[in-house]
Amino acid sequence: MSQKVLNVPSAQHLARNWRERPEMIANELVRLFDNTPLFNYNALVHAVRDYLVFGVPFDDVERGIREKVKRETVRNNFLDILPLLRRHFEDEKPDFVNAVSPRFYPLARGADGRTLSIPFKPPMVYGVGGKLVFPWFIFWRKNPLKGEKFSLFVSVVKEILAQDPDLEDAEFQILDFSSVKPDQPRILRSINANDVPEISVSRRNEMLEQFSQGFFLAQERIAERQEKKERAKREQERREEHDPRQQSFF
Repeated sequence: MSQKVLNVPSAQHLARNWRERPEMIANELVRLFDNTPLFNYNALVHAVRDYLVFGVPFDDVERGIREKVKRETVRNNFLDILPLLRRHFEDEKPDFVNAVSPRFYPLARGADGRTLSIPFKPPMVYGVGGKLVFPWFIFWRKNPLKGEKFSLFVSVVKEILAQDPDLEDAEFQILDFSSVKPDQPRILRSINANDVPEISVSRRNEMLEQFSQGFFLAQERIAERQEKKERAKREQERREEHDPRQQSFF
């Protein structure tokens, strides 16, 4: 049976899990490795693409969520977001919507020469009123991207967009669907990325280097733990095989 591996996070999750020191980042990543989230928002992203890119009627998108998402809490979570999405894009009225190919963004090299590249899967890009808009959805009910973490996320995405001639001039728009307080309903805040306080290139690179070190450290800890478990398992099997108290059936 193949062993579970530590997945490289997206830019959004990288920023969320960034900490001041590589050891703290490694601790957080190992904790997440041991406690995998019970659900993600991938199905909702696909539903939005169906609605905007492929022109699937919104009522069909909502019906699909109700029928296909089995867990009630997750289904209700998605259904809380859908009306906000619908109102936003009915007001925005995109002239066209295009899918964007996923790609990888290299962060930094580890001490042994390994390069950490994060996956970048843009939801879409659309045109409205003569301008190109690159939206990014934050569906977390409680948005942990604050201060320098938020600036790190925006800086990384801007850097990726700048490397693509088709996207470098797009308006980077962040759609935050979180709630202000846990007992309050979600609201939609549309944030122009240019309004997010910037960090210097040197500070961004320093933070990415720290994250890379923390990620590789977490990988090493997980690998050592798994190898220790495998050694213990092999040793137990060896003892049982040679235990004189284990009588042969024959």
